[in-house]
Amino acid sequence: MTTLMKHVLCRLLALPVLLFGVFGPALFASSHREAPLIASDPLADNTDLYAFRSPDDPNTITIIANYIPAELPFGGPNYNTFGENIRYEIHIDNDASKPGDEIVYRFTFHRVNEDPGTFFNIRLGKQNLKTTYTLERSTDGGQTFATVIANGPVPPPNIGPRSIESGAGLNTTYENLIAASIITASTGEKVYCGPADDPFYVDLGGIFDLGDAPRQNSDSRDGLGFYNVHSIAIQVPIATLRKTGAPAVPTSILDADYVIGVWASASRQMMRTLQPNGAAPVDGGAWVQVSRLGMPLTNEAVIPIGSKDFWNRITPYDELADNTLDAYFYNPELALYMDDDLFGGAVPAFSPLRIQRNSLQSFDFGNGQDGLYGLKGNPALAGTALDDAVFGTLLLPGPGQPRSVDLWPIFHTGVPNVRPYQLATGKNGNPLAAGKPFINNFLPNGGDMLRLNMAVPVTDRQDAKFSPLGIIQAAVLGLTDPAYNQNTNIQFIPNMDGFPNGRRLEDDVTRIELQAVGGVALAAIGLWYDDYTAGGPNPVTPNLLGVLTYSTGVDKNDKAFKTTFPYVASPWTGTEVGE
Repeated sequence: MTTLMKHVLCRLLALPVLLFGVFGPALFASSHREAPLIASDPLADNTDLYAFRSPDDPNTITIIANYIPAELPFGGPNYNTFGENIRYEIHIDNDASKPGDEIVYRFTFHRVNEDPGTFFNIRLGKQNLKTTYTLERSTDGGQTFATVIANGPVPPPNIGPRSIESGAGLNTTYENLIAASIITASTGEKVYCGPADDPFYVDLGGIFDLGDAPRQNSDSRDGLGFYNVHSIAIQVPIATLRKTGAPAVPTSILDADYVIGVWASASRQMMRTLQPNGAAPVDGGAWVQVSRLGMPLTNEAVIPIGSKDFWNRITPYDELADNTLDAYFYNPELALYMDDDLFGGAVPAFSPLRIQRNSLQSFDFGNGQDGLYGLKGNPALAGTALDDAVFGTLLLPGPGQPRSVDLWPIFHTGVPNVRPYQLATGKNGNPLAAGKPFINNFLPNGGDMLRLNMAVPVTDRQDAKFSPLGIIQAAVLGLTDPAYNQNTNIQFIPNMDGFPNGRRLEDDVTRIELQAVGGVALAAIGLWYDDYTAGGPNPVTPNLLGVLTYSTGVDKNDKAFKTTFPYVASPWTGTEVGE
């Protein structure tokens, strides 16, 4: 059983196992080793993807794609670095009226040994596995590419002070190496490629121990603390990313023309031929996608093990066109462990997370139930996102698919600023009424991506209201804070720029997604928990408070993030940590 797993609870393999609360093998942590094939190819394995409006340069968007899971800082003499013969790509979709990507950034890496006569990685100013990269950009969806950076520098692994700082090594500091590796492309993008502390945080040990997060009888611990990854960080002007024809200044902080979808991938050529004389293998044939990543959690704890390799090799656009995977979002497996009528008792740590089974004494969102489908054809849906005349059958595709109205769009289309997807503030008890807008990252052009509305202002990281709970905290403020809940106007609420509206490094995506499976998005729009009686004065019930105060036990990264690009913390050195 691997020691590295995925974001949230691994799937139970069979019903008898479920009944005893025994978890089968799965893979955890945002996208580390999440599928059988990619587990054997770590250099091509996406681990995490982030996209956020740059806090110190709000006219730009920062995108960070991480690769190579669980790098040991002391993992010599063959330290991790980006792989050759791999295409690492960041894809951007900004126009739902056009199929596929609009912009693609392609990185390819090259390695040389400057001092092959030693087993040391660094000695006397020379590096082995010295790595550089070429960055190409396409603005026609990948049909043609132009080189915008050649021979971009990649810092070496942070081996230790003698290798980096002494005269016997590189005679510099690691921060100087990072600074020297931040360069600007000919087209204006700022780029960093190199080692970093793994910014994802989660208690892998607790979650792997029968879903014990937070741990019931011991202290929780960041299972990815003291591990490194390799980051591709790129800071792009909003003017480069916005939809063609979009106004130079957004019409509002929720301007639909400023929504982008971001996903990352890695591809290898189809054939590899080993050479009998010891020469380097020869790669050839068509390029095949072997890994991809958009939203955290998807392939880890939503897609079953038999479909994980399939999910990795298709694109988000293939995914939306092929609805065979949709069932896992309409009836998510994790919801089974948040429902006392099913297997909630198997996971006591999840006891605060409970699905609405009788919301407003009318709607059942338990697995296999109808959710809001009973309203199909009701005149009350007219003009809402659930009206067939607005988005077709996209959000109410059929009976027995209760989470088609919340989890499925969060992962597949983003959420529109259309009724009922507005806060319960101002709805006067009717979840279908107009309320307080708080999100609009709707881009129904592909499947799983990070969707970000670039018009939403940045929440100052020093603001007392800044929170790693992202949109969930924005919803709480919009419902309860007098500064925001006195009207239904579009108004910036702190953390509207947080996950799942993009993803900031600080965002606690494990907690947010577990809360979302527990129905918190439904509650935010007025589909309250079962212990609220419709028409009552206060929907802030014990069930709602239980979900909002739930924690996995690990709520921040092991290192503080930087305040300037590339924002990721510097990698751990091999002499700081050990076995």
